[in-house]
Amino acid sequence: MNWIFRKGIRSRMELMQIRYFLEAARTKHMTNSAKNLHITQPALTQAIRRLEKDLGVPLFAARGRNIILTEYGKYLQKKLEPLMEQLDAIPEQLKMMVALEGETIHMNVLAASGLVMEAIIEYKKEHGDIHFQLQQNSESELYDIAVTTKLFYQGEDEKNRFACAEEIYLAVPKNQRYRDRSSICLAETAREGFISLLGSREFRYICDRFCQHAGFTPKIIFESDNPSAVKNMIAANMGIGFWPEFTWGSIENEHVKLLKIEEPVCQRDIIISYNRNKTDSHNVIEFFEFLTEFFENRKRGGRYEV
Repeated sequence: MNWIFRKGIRSRMELMQIRYFLEAARTKHMTNSAKNLHITQPALTQAIRRLEKDLGVPLFAARGRNIILTEYGKYLQKKLEPLMEQLDAIPEQLKMMVALEGETIHMNVLAASGLVMEAIIEYKKEHGDIHFQLQQNSESELYDIAVTTKLFYQGEDEKNRFACAEEIYLAVPKNQRYRDRSSICLAETAREGFISLLGSREFRYICDRFCQHAGFTPKIIFESDNPSAVKNMIAANMGIGFWPEFTWGSIENEHVKLLKIEEPVCQRDIIISYNRNKTDSHNVIEFFEFLTEFFENRKRGGRYEV
């Protein structure tokens, strides 16, 4: 329950009152709200009036057969909705915490998702009893292993953390302008239209920093959270785009090539870490070691040939 102070008097809002208010605010119709809440309309009306009395302000006003929020009601709705979302999420979060103790490895993959999936597929060939649950949530702390990216990682050399540098290339169509090129200075592309990955926000930030260092702001003409869509748009001669050296996989389209960026130096760090609270989990530690070795082996193999 929440507490609100008004004129030195403490007024209490019950959780059920909050749910009633938010449902009425959503539907703007008392009868429909009562049906959705499985209560009678008089009971809902009484609860709303009691809440308005406790708060000392009108929350709703009548408009024909419907109701509308007053300015006080709009303010209260804005404040309460995120709180209720957090409360409603708690049961699922608790279930996830319990699941972390089992044979499921929970991963928060914010970078190199394609390579992570390859590693999981390879790992499960010998460990079919281990299950994986993947999420992409920069705010979540409910994970066993996280894969992230930074422009420059300066963390200490810790037992639960692995980092490797990855060069970023420029993916371009094999048209007349780029056909005979093997490298490029990024400043040469200042007037080009860029195809960009939308979903990986940190990678987008990193690439924007490269362009800023080269003296321009990239002109984004297409965005997608799917690397294949980015690749296909580049292959269609619609624009150019940054391409991580090895984590995005090979470019199998014969119409696309990768150019080495001579200036500025374009690279990022991939960081793999496991939750410090999981040091006693054999499954987590074993897969962490497998994943880091998988990345190291792929890195030693060099970048994919176009």
